[in-house]
Formats: sequence, C-alpha cells, structure tokens
Amino acid sequence: MIHHERLTATIDGDFVVFLIGMRLNQPWKVHKWWPVAAAMPRMIGELRRQPELGMLHAEMWFSRTPVVIQYWRSMEQLMAYATNKGAAHLPAWKAFNQAIGTDGSVGIWHETFAVKAGAYESVYVNMPSFGLGRAGKLEAATGRRQSAAGRLGRHG
Repeated sequence: MIHHERLTATIDGDFVVFLIGMRLNQPWKVHKWWPVAAAMPRMIGELRRQPELGMLHAEMWFSRTPVVIQYWRSMEQLMAYATNKGAAHLPAWKAFNQAIGTDGSVGIWHETFAVKAGAYESVYVNMPSFGLGRAGKLEAATGRRQSAAGRLGRHG
C-alpha cells in the first residue's frame, strides 16, 4: 500500500543498521556466487521466524552487487547471531571461505552502524512502508517533524 502523505520513521531506543552485500566479480561463475546468494534468504528467513534474535526488519536489492539492509534491536544481538553455532550464518561463512576464500570470484562486504536514540531522521513520500519505517513505526512528518533539522531536534 502506498502512503501518499509525508511520513517519518520512529523507533524506541538505540538500534543497529547492518548493511551486507556481495559483488559478482566473475558473473559467469554461477557455481561460485549462487550458493552465496542463496545463503542470505535462508538467514533472513531464520531471523524472521525467531524475532527474539533481535533482527527488526530487512530489505534486499538485487543487481551485480546485491545488498541487504538489516535493522537490529542491539549490537549484542547482531554479534550473538553472527557467532551462534546453531544458526545459519556460521555454516554459510565456512562454506564461503572453503569454496571462494580470496580467489576473487565473489566479493562480500558489510558495514555496521550503532544508532543512538534520536540520532537519525527519515522521510517517506508516496512510498509503501519501507526500511526503518517497517522496523519501527511511521508517523506524520508534520510540525517539528516536517524538516530534517526538526526530525533531528535541531531547531532554528
């Protein structure tokens, strides 16, 4: 559903934004990149089925450099998932290192950002619920929330 009004996202407390992706350096080597690409939806599915692990929401884009944006409740929960021997991440990481390692065929990357309460802003116009708006909640971007400065608490 498209929300035609001007909205902003809010979320209670601190949270984490985790960006992760891969790059198809040698796209013709499907046998190299397909297992890597297939591992992420399995992990996202596992995390969605177990909200107590701390992932709030994920958005995926597909291109030569597929990207997933994840929103997490805390850094501790993200790190706990990354090192959980019973979760899907460690076997996928081991498989990547065994099959690809540093051979150059498939690149992987991630960036992690710890966000303090109130130290972010967002706006959505003519958009469905998306990103932080799905991890948290959407509210009207009116009054003090009408501008980026206002959403960041910087008035005048």
